Amino acid sequence: MENPKLGRIDIHHHFLPRRYMAGEQERNAGYVHTGASKERLLSWTPAQAIEVMDQHCIACAIGSISTPGVWHGDISAARRLSRDWNECAADAVRDYPGRFGFFAVAAPPDTQGALREIEYALDTLKADGIGLLSNYDGKALGDASFAPVFEELNRRKCVVYVHPTAHPCTAGLIPGLAPQGIEFPLDTLRTITSLVLNGTLARCPDIKFIFSHGGGALPFLAARIDFVGGRDKGFTANNPLGIEHELRRLYCDTSSASSAPQMAALLSFFPPSHILFGSDYPFIDPSHGIDELADYPLAPALRAAIDRENALALLPRLKGL
Repeated sequence: MENPKLGRIDIHHHFLPRRYMAGEQERNAGYVHTGASKERLLSWTPAQAIEVMDQHCIACAIGSISTPGVWHGDISAARRLSRDWNECAADAVRDYPGRFGFFAVAAPPDTQGALREIEYALDTLKADGIGLLSNYDGKALGDASFAPVFEELNRRKCVVYVHPTAHPCTAGLIPGLAPQGIEFPLDTLRTITSLVLNGTLARCPDIKFIFSHGGGALPFLAARIDFVGGRDKGFTANNPLGIEHELRRLYCDTSSASSAPQMAALLSFFPPSHILFGSDYPFIDPSHGIDELADYPLAPALRAAIDRENALALLPRLKGL
């Protein structure tokens, strides 16, 4: 087996602390995630995760929260859940040196709470960035109410990791199909579109955004967004360097985006330095994406960049591990 210390950096790994997960089961009893058993999700621990990482030559995993996150319309609960999850994540980083990092969770609908949690997570817990969901109560991330949060993240030159979640307006449109099927990539696209057309990307040039699952449907529809959005004087005024310019600054991960057609789309749209390895563990076994990437013809230097080097450039702290 390859030396895991020289292995992949997994930018898309979910931390599932047991206390948080127990609460999630109570709050979201009807929520179903395909691809992983309830038992596997409830049994996640840092030590167990490292066993799997070693089996797949993953040197370090950057933990983040998954949908449905911490925002359920209750400010006090969101603040408590954010703090609990972030401190559990920081404990994993401390207890297993060199094996983990994390994107701290915050709840943008609670502006003051989110700003305080960002300060605590970055300054005290030393998080590697901030993790957000693609919408909150149906509001995409470009909504004006979230502007103070993004202004602070831009001031801090923060890495922001965005994971999709279901949009309330799309629930049950195709009966029996879990939202992970098509709604997750489409909601990722919706939130990216809102961020660019409303001018958040241009106003926040120092945020490095990572969008999971290959940026959703962005590679396929970016040219269409640029063409249609470019007809609106307001949208073009929001993007003095151009809509396409802002979209190509984004980063993505390869989780659920590593099939041959998807990789061809990613490589044709994103700069090669902006594509990062992601597994989506424990929801998806790492072997799925690793095997698909192994079958795709990549030059050795590009394969190393996707597996490891691009993450090191984006998160320089990892170089010292």
